[in-house]
Amino acid sequence: MIPPTTPPTVGLVLAGGASRRMGTDKATLAIAGKPLVAHVLKRLVPQCVEVAINAGNDTRPFAGLGHPIVQDPIPGQAGPLAGILAGLSWCATAHPDVAWMVSSAVDTPFLPRDLVARLHHERAEAGADLACAASGGRRHHTAALWPVALAAALYEAVATEGIRAVAGFTDRYRIAVVEWPSEPLDPFFNINTPADRDAAERLSAGAG
Repeated sequence: MIPPTTPPTVGLVLAGGASRRMGTDKATLAIAGKPLVAHVLKRLVPQCVEVAINAGNDTRPFAGLGHPIVQDPIPGQAGPLAGILAGLSWCATAHPDVAWMVSSAVDTPFLPRDLVARLHHERAEAGADLACAASGGRRHHTAALWPVALAAALYEAVATEGIRAVAGFTDRYRIAVVEWPSEPLDPFFNINTPADRDAAERLSAGAG
């Protein structure tokens, strides 16, 4: 359940990557009998007003999931910032009364169920502009809380300045870094290789 003090927030699953190290589309990779995107949606949907999926050139794997599909407004492989821009632009049109968006990579099946609430709380406490998650002493730049009002500045950074690294943009703002424990299970464990996929299967079985 979303705490009543948490501002309305839309969600975005970043599923437009090339999955080069995996050798196949990660979004449709099965973990515990379900595609990765389904695991992330299950965690994120209860925390958000609505969740969209940022897809690459092929949107067919997501057509039957019942969620809006948004594609990068920047041509070529412009990286996760282009996906975040797509999400912010969609939110501004689809939910003009919602001021916040949370993003997550598609390869994090154990995403925290309190992601949105904690990011909002820590951002407000710190008086920061935005917030991102961390675990094990490492920031997870795509597991982040974004003001929808940043869309224009983000477009300028990606389209005009050629910024590609998420930190290259977020470092311009006050950011609250919110730490989650990485034991016994890192909620931001991400799947990049076949070995990671096997580990996720074991972790999923252990987590029930």
